[in-house]
Amino acid sequence: MNNSVTNTARLLWAGLRALLVLTLVTGVIYPLVVTGIAQGLFSDQANGSEITSDGKVVGSSLIGQSYNLPLKKGQETPEPDLKWFQGRPQNGLGTNSVNTRYSLILSGATNRSADNKDLVDWVTAAKAAVVKDNSVIGYTVKPSEVPADAVTSSGSGLDPDISPQYADIQVHRVAEKNGLPVDRVEKLVDDHTEGRTLGFMGEPRVNVLELNTALRELLAKS
Repeated sequence: MNNSVTNTARLLWAGLRALLVLTLVTGVIYPLVVTGIAQGLFSDQANGSEITSDGKVVGSSLIGQSYNLPLKKGQETPEPDLKWFQGRPQNGLGTNSVNTRYSLILSGATNRSADNKDLVDWVTAAKAAVVKDNSVIGYTVKPSEVPADAVTSSGSGLDPDISPQYADIQVHRVAEKNGLPVDRVEKLVDDHTEGRTLGFMGEPRVNVLELNTALRELLAKS
């Protein structure tokens, strides 16, 4: 009987020691090591790829934001604030009360087929709006110049980037709305255009939040 109790106690103590060791290694040491390596080598990415302006975090370079005017009485859909560069359409997104500039709770696109009538009508209306919004005195956007990313959302609906083509057709409108020379806004776009990753992966792109942050800083100096 005593031997049986002793063996049981030994087994329990061995199991407890194994639990303590595994908890220490996998629950404390390993996370600290990984966190330390991440902070040392990839600090920006580990902290959420934050973008700052005037010393404050204004968002992440990985998540798109909308630039809209406040809702007017009776409005259900906000109008775009045309003094800023606009990102891709954001469909299927939820909202949150912590940071109203984000729509982070839900992520997804329309999931409609290319020949779906609702989608075709929506894209047609979106293209007409892009042409109208970005055509200013002395510069007219042609429907054929509107790229696909200007009228369709990404698979996640959170894409932070637009194509250089979409940024370019917004230049004249942004310059006019902000009283800036067109060539100065063009340079801003050029400075924030990224090429293909490693020279061959993906497509050239412009991060809208980074571009608008730079535009805000330029306006503050003007």
